[in-house]
Amino acid sequence: MKKVIYSRYDKQKIASLPRVLFEGRVVVVLSEGEARRAVDCLLSQPILGIDTETRPSFRKGTVYRVSLLQVSTYDTCFLFRLNHTGMTDDIIRLLEDTTVPKIGLSLRDDLCSLHRVAQFEPGFFVDLQDHVKEIGVEDLSLQKLYANFFGQKISKAQRLTNWETDVLSEKQKRYAATDAWACIQLYDELMRLEQTGDYELIKVEADVQADCSKEGEGRES
Repeated sequence: MKKVIYSRYDKQKIASLPRVLFEGRVVVVLSEGEARRAVDCLLSQPILGIDTETRPSFRKGTVYRVSLLQVSTYDTCFLFRLNHTGMTDDIIRLLEDTTVPKIGLSLRDDLCSLHRVAQFEPGFFVDLQDHVKEIGVEDLSLQKLYANFFGQKISKAQRLTNWETDVLSEKQKRYAATDAWACIQLYDELMRLEQTGDYELIKVEADVQADCSKEGEGRES
């Protein structure tokens, strides 16, 4: 049976989905030496997921610099605390690398935030928002895309927490790692579906999908 995906996913359905959480190793990077070792490890991998976090501002006119750069492999996520390390030469080496694909979502925003800290020439980056359109999916948020492709919920409860706190909580670390790791999972699944054609796209005109899941049942793949 082909996988059923939707051009638009009903946000109201996400709350009832089972939660997904990165369960691999999370490494917090706080020094230049740790950054060097982390980058050496990351650039030995075949693919990376990437995301950033910035301390939220609740006061008009106050804008903070990007606080965290999270970069994940399939089983390990490094959390570069940029508010502690700054943009080290090795972090720039990672961002300018042209050999390992770095998968993200809305990368223009992330790269702009990082450019405010230091100048660099972006290397090999792949934005999922550009690729999901190729199979007819119109959703652009990570939460909706993951729900659509995997039927699981990425919680956003930690998004507006203080990313410049002295010590990140376990919930913050898992949230940040999940977002970066999820980009790899989505990319792999998207490539599989594009290559095999093993999916059925349900076109949804409004931002509320009909319960069409049963329409795909009983059809031959």
